[in-house]
Amino acid sequence: MSTPPYGTLEGTGFERIDKRFNACLPGPERVERLWTGGRWCEGPAWFGALRTLVFSDIPNNRMLRFDERNGGTAVLREPSNNANGNTIDREGRLVSCEHLARRVVRTEHDGTQTVLASHWQGKRLNSPNDVVVHSDGGVWFTDPSYGILSDYEGLRAESEIGACHVYRIDPASGEVALVADDFVKPNGLAFSPDESMLYIADTGASHDPDGPRHIRRFELSADGRRLGASGVFAECTNGMFDGFRIDTEGRIWTSAGDGVHAYHPDGTLLGKILLPERAANLCFGGPKLNRLFICATQSLYAITLHAKGIR
Repeated sequence: MSTPPYGTLEGTGFERIDKRFNACLPGPERVERLWTGGRWCEGPAWFGALRTLVFSDIPNNRMLRFDERNGGTAVLREPSNNANGNTIDREGRLVSCEHLARRVVRTEHDGTQTVLASHWQGKRLNSPNDVVVHSDGGVWFTDPSYGILSDYEGLRAESEIGACHVYRIDPASGEVALVADDFVKPNGLAFSPDESMLYIADTGASHDPDGPRHIRRFELSADGRRLGASGVFAECTNGMFDGFRIDTEGRIWTSAGDGVHAYHPDGTLLGKILLPERAANLCFGGPKLNRLFICATQSLYAITLHAKGIR
């Protein structure tokens, strides 16, 4: 493979496993490191109107913002309650999962915060991890125990619920409903382009070598409120899947131990974007939604693709 004319960043590269992966990579291929200095970077979310990426640095208890126009990165919120996953709802508001406060919050347009979920059946949540918003306004989030296992990413505590589940917040009533209770450590999640399916990662292998390290695919009910039949979509071949996003063609772009893995909707591993750090989460952004922003351990990376995120 020839070297791109602009050079490559040390430790980055590409592993082409299926020829269909080539159509996703523009020439010259190049991964950029946009910022470094975090401890465990997570939860990127793109604000198109501001051309700004918001992401979390969980152990440092802060949220950061990268400005695409000038390339600068600055603190957005500190302390952040050890915020983890973030997303943007259909009205352009930031929705965040907070480990320390054990809740899901929404930042309103005036900067105030609204608590969307903190309890289920009268018991405190564990430590909400990742979150997505359905077109009907329903907020879906995962609730593993990472934020209460130690003081590193939250505050050590016993689980009041006693298990790790996936929930949906009703946009009208605010009711928090359990939608999946058969996970070890539910983590990243994303809807298919037509919202007929929901993909959810299970990182149970983080604390049990024999635990799951896969993404499951669920059928979504016609009313968008319940999960139906499911099956394992993909097993991780390096580390564990954490956060992921899906492009307009239904391809899954997911974090892994050696970078980003790209999957065809049929479950075929197409290829990898290799990084020198373990990837945690990612999202599409940029004016054309064809720029993949990747939070990987201490740093923020990006690459422009021949693939577009779901608007």
